[in-house]
Amino acid sequence: MESENSFRLRKQALKPIETRKTEEKEEASKNNGQTTCEEEPLSPSSRLYHEHNFNVYVIAIMGCKTRIFPDVVKANLGHTLLRHPRFSSMQVEDEKNGEMRWVPTQVDLERHVIVPELDQNMDSPDKFVEDYVYNLSKTTIDKSQPLWDLHLLNLRTSQSESVGIFRIHHSLGDGTSLLSLLLACTRKMNDSKDLPTIPIRKKQEKKNDRIGFRRFMLRFWFILQVFWNTVVDVIMFLATALFLTDTPNPLKGLPGSESTPRRIVHRTVNLNDIKFVKNAMGTTINDVAFGMTQAGLSRYINRIHGGEKKDGGAAETNNIPKSIRLRSTLLVNIRPAPGIQALADMMEENAEVKWGNWIGYVLLPFTIALRENPLDYVRNAKAIIDRKKRSLEAMATFYIADIALKLFGIKAAGALSHKVVSRTTMCFSNMVGPLEEIGFYGHPMAFLATSSYGQPYALMINFQSYIDKMTIVLSVDEGTIPDPGQLCDDIVESLRLIKEAALTRGLA
Repeated sequence: MESENSFRLRKQALKPIETRKTEEKEEASKNNGQTTCEEEPLSPSSRLYHEHNFNVYVIAIMGCKTRIFPDVVKANLGHTLLRHPRFSSMQVEDEKNGEMRWVPTQVDLERHVIVPELDQNMDSPDKFVEDYVYNLSKTTIDKSQPLWDLHLLNLRTSQSESVGIFRIHHSLGDGTSLLSLLLACTRKMNDSKDLPTIPIRKKQEKKNDRIGFRRFMLRFWFILQVFWNTVVDVIMFLATALFLTDTPNPLKGLPGSESTPRRIVHRTVNLNDIKFVKNAMGTTINDVAFGMTQAGLSRYINRIHGGEKKDGGAAETNNIPKSIRLRSTLLVNIRPAPGIQALADMMEENAEVKWGNWIGYVLLPFTIALRENPLDYVRNAKAIIDRKKRSLEAMATFYIADIALKLFGIKAAGALSHKVVSRTTMCFSNMVGPLEEIGFYGHPMAFLATSSYGQPYALMINFQSYIDKMTIVLSVDEGTIPDPGQLCDDIVESLRLIKEAALTRGLA
């Protein structure tokens, strides 16, 4: 095993992230490598995450292929994470008017980087890590310091030699910006100076040929579809805020779910299996992820209601209640540029792509049913997602929430968001990760699993890609879902059945 000294010599400290404003800030003030800034108020969306029913924390579990050296991590945090003002500022509330402001502070890394003493000979290291995260979800971070911490567990598990657990309060940013920040703390293992490569959807080139009548009518029809779908989706959003709730089902949590601790479990599948189905059916990775999730949830719910499995994996009897309404809130990044953005760009004061919480809601209906042909789950998923792509629902719901904040204040906006979320069953997301192996301050990463707790529903499903792997992460309230590992296995098994169906039907 490599010693810490040799590790230090082999891995130089990461260079600071440079932006156009860096020189100006450094000339103005320096504090142990941290740039200071004037106190500024929290944005309304960040303030929203301090409401008692929306106190959400983001969790990023990183498995590493080597032992983690805490001193190396601490030395590099000052050059990366702490250069972002949100991670070196406290959130201070004014006792008179209740306003909260970012107040720059001296960061004591001993309070933020926790390295527990562990028994290396324990019976089940994987269960220990799972329980460790579960116990974290029972706690919050003291507001007398910046709202983030990092737990380093030097413990060999079935997938890694050590585990790092980032916990970050959601008021510091949304999933896109926080993942960007995490990736800015990493470098490619084959080039210690290069940031990770993240796939970004390419914009279609505009053709210079004349627009004929047929093309004009197609565009006109597309605009009509977008307008109509947006109107319908906004009406459904408002109806959900007022009265429309999902039907009772085994996955829907009870009121007060946001206050319960979360059991976070994950499984890793081969990303190439998902790509195989994608190519065979002419769909997208999102379609396949959504389809296999629908299949897995259907298998799980049918089992709860007494369905018995055949040898082939399908249920012999269909016990799923009819007309079940099960929806997910899908949080969509509404920034003008798609995909994960470089942290250096987000830190720019005049950057087109801003840091923070820039997300809109999309209500995504899940079809819960048993299908003889597993490929029908993916076809159904594609139809649902294609329709959602022809809608401005995310943008519209973002501005509805923004207007509610400005007109009625934090309390009313928080109540609106809580009602919409609590009247659905779950949250679903798919985050794109690096295409090549990366190192967290020189520690090669084996897997990345992201999730959260504090949300007002009993189930959250995240898909997180990394190189040629896809990690499926479930965050559950055990009072509602006592066997999250089984649900996770049902989703994994559904991918196997879907891939097998594509092979047997000659779609490959």
